[in-house]
Amino acid sequence: MKPSYQRAPEGNVWVLIAAILGSSLAFIDGTVVNIALPAIQSGLHATSGELQWVVGSYALSLASLLLVGGSFGDSYGRKMVFLFGTVLFAAGSAWCAFAGSIEGLIAARTVQGIGAAFLVPGSLSLISSAYPASSRGRAIGTWSGFTAMMGAGGPVLGGWLVEHLSWRSVFLLNLPLAAVVVGIALWRVNESKNEKLDKALDWPGALLASIGLAGITYALIEASEKASGVLLAGSVGVIALIAFLVREARCRAPMVPLALFKSRTFAGANLITFFLYSGLGGILYFLPFTLIQIHHYSAAKAGAALLPLILIIFVLSRWTGGLVARYGARVPLTLGSVIVAAGYALLAWPGVGGPYLHTFFAPVIVLGLGMAICVAPLTTSVMNAVPENQSGVASGVNNAISRVAGLLAVAVFGLVLTMLFNQSLDMHLVPLGLSQAAQNQVNEQRALLGAAVNPDARVMEAARESFVFGFRVIVLIASGLALASAISAWLLLDHEPKGGASGGLPHSQET
Repeated sequence: MKPSYQRAPEGNVWVLIAAILGSSLAFIDGTVVNIALPAIQSGLHATSGELQWVVGSYALSLASLLLVGGSFGDSYGRKMVFLFGTVLFAAGSAWCAFAGSIEGLIAARTVQGIGAAFLVPGSLSLISSAYPASSRGRAIGTWSGFTAMMGAGGPVLGGWLVEHLSWRSVFLLNLPLAAVVVGIALWRVNESKNEKLDKALDWPGALLASIGLAGITYALIEASEKASGVLLAGSVGVIALIAFLVREARCRAPMVPLALFKSRTFAGANLITFFLYSGLGGILYFLPFTLIQIHHYSAAKAGAALLPLILIIFVLSRWTGGLVARYGARVPLTLGSVIVAAGYALLAWPGVGGPYLHTFFAPVIVLGLGMAICVAPLTTSVMNAVPENQSGVASGVNNAISRVAGLLAVAVFGLVLTMLFNQSLDMHLVPLGLSQAAQNQVNEQRALLGAAVNPDARVMEAARESFVFGFRVIVLIASGLALASAISAWLLLDHEPKGGASGGLPHSQET
């Protein structure tokens, strides 16, 4: 009798290599694009809102289809779907490199996001199908560490390319790496899938999720510009998300099996993911603007400024991946989240100017330590909370939540930063006694935030101080979100180690 679940060879190192390199495509792209955003803003004359869509369009398509991507892999073959995502991501990257307008770049980023939606969950589900639960934590820790290492070189190399060539060249970085991934997968990775899984995919659910997230994101991003249709878009988004939940509860083959959330471990780990990655996504979006536009770092130096964070995650992730087996997830995720909160709070210290070692170095080190403690145990908790034959959809749910968290954080943080920037700027301008013409000139530049230019040095100083004020508030919000993550970990997660447990425990055994 044919087994219902086919496992790739246990401990297949080529599976791990392919998964690491494939995931690195998406992770490198995320860090590199953030460093390139100030150059994109200058090159394509984009407003702050349009730049948020460069990130938001990618995150939106990725988050909306990650769940479909995970289910596709479980149903039709993890290797095949992983390859499809890699090729589509590479095609989107090439389009980004040659986009002639901000609208074209946003469209190309959407294609990239669709490719990543099949690529990212595929990489983790390949690992879960190749490694038993007893060694999966260390395999995922290795995956986390090496993807972090690949991401570490991205900002530095990307910053150098932006500084010496063009922002367009950063997207071309993905093409040779994608070719290597395709070669390894075709040569060395075996196919695996869940033979019993219903192949009827939940396209209506995916559409409702996309409409819901798009409506809410549009309302948040465009609210600061007072664009028409903001209230309507937000309302449609909320209604669509409610309809999505109703659909998932009644669907025979749901995109998000709500029954998974009956496991307190799975539900708690995903709530922690939302809190932790909302802060991280928002801060990693705005920190490069602070470094480049306010502190006048070059793109290469701004990339290098984040290097300690990523290197710490790389060095410690394999070790922290084994913490769940020894101590359970509760302690490392609580402690790690508190340290992350401290790192965000320290980012509120720097003002305008000052050397890196006296301003951002310590916060980046603390943030890196906290994330290193959290990343691998969090991912391992999610994957160990479900049976192996649901690894793809579990990975998709968790990745989707992290992407939605970052997407909403960029939109919300952007709205808060814009409002505070404008309020603070108005207060700084009052004692300057500007003429109406000078005031109009300032107003024309407001949408550029830190990229605003003005011949009056006093106005420029006021703009920098106003941006720093807004940035300090959003990093404190991120700190609060990390504390919410710590509280959730302490209250919701099982503190007993899961050692050699199987891929998922029956709900009756979950605490």
